[in-house]
Amino acid sequence: MVKAKYLIIGNSAGGIGAAEAIREVDAAGTITLVSDEAYPAYSRPLISEYLAEKCPLERMLYRPADFYEANAIDSRLGRKVTRMDITGKSVSLDDGTVIEYRKLLLATGGSPIVPSMEGGDSHGVFTFTTLDDAKAIDQAIDRGATRAVVIGGGLIGISATEALAKRGVAVTIVEMLGRVLNTILDEEASAMEAAALEAAGVEIVTGHTVARINSGSVALDDGTAIDCDLVVVAIGVRPRADLARDTGITVNHGIVVDRRMETSAPGVYACGDVAEAFDFIHGENRLTPVWPNAYLGGRVAGLNMAGTTSEYPGGTALNSMKYFG
Repeated sequence: MVKAKYLIIGNSAGGIGAAEAIREVDAAGTITLVSDEAYPAYSRPLISEYLAEKCPLERMLYRPADFYEANAIDSRLGRKVTRMDITGKSVSLDDGTVIEYRKLLLATGGSPIVPSMEGGDSHGVFTFTTLDDAKAIDQAIDRGATRAVVIGGGLIGISATEALAKRGVAVTIVEMLGRVLNTILDEEASAMEAAALEAAGVEIVTGHTVARINSGSVALDDGTAIDCDLVVVAIGVRPRADLARDTGITVNHGIVVDRRMETSAPGVYACGDVAEAFDFIHGENRLTPVWPNAYLGGRVAGLNMAGTTSEYPGGTALNSMKYFG
């Protein structure tokens, strides 16, 4: 049995923000941090750099390698939470460890959305949200993959496309709607991005979906076949809220939190991509899964967990891009 004053599930921007805020207020309280990834905290946006130029993990680290030791954090990396008991204030890990806590933060992020399609679980089909995803695609290229289909023309899809193109892979983007980056750019800016993609040799297919993945090709919804050696599914992410479901915690699209980042369960907080937090543009709680909001929400959660009242000012959707120059 492990006892922790503060338990953080998640090791990305929100979890790190919370840990840092806790340590500013409480230098001695025990912090345990659990993550199903085996790596120290790294910048997820940089997985495209890893794939494009084999950027080493040392250049991707979000905090120095000794961050956990320097902040007296019991880090349990590569471990998965299998059960959460909010009444008994404990969680169970996949190695059998049980951790009791006083305050809990769910900073579990998002999971890639993989639509139901024939062949979707075939060898050579990848997602693109973690370092392990980038490593798996890198290995496929090293084994000789030269043609790729990227399903989705949003931020994740364009990021993966740029990295693949830099590795010399011929890429076709298949976007269900009428233009790339349609949720964040207007028609003129979207056309500029499409022109930059095409100038780099990327083929763009809009208004269609992939209906079936075959060995060596994909079939679109109109029957068109596109040859490829690998497929990247990049149509978005959904909140990883499974731990909170069936616990009594209020879950809508994500875990609903108040302005203190506390859930409907006292002493349980949530932040980042998994949380529905206040959006100051819309004036209501919404999912805003971007890095700065995750870190700020984590800081607010951490301060409140440690007994210092803090209120989330609100975030909103924002992004910056540097794809293909």
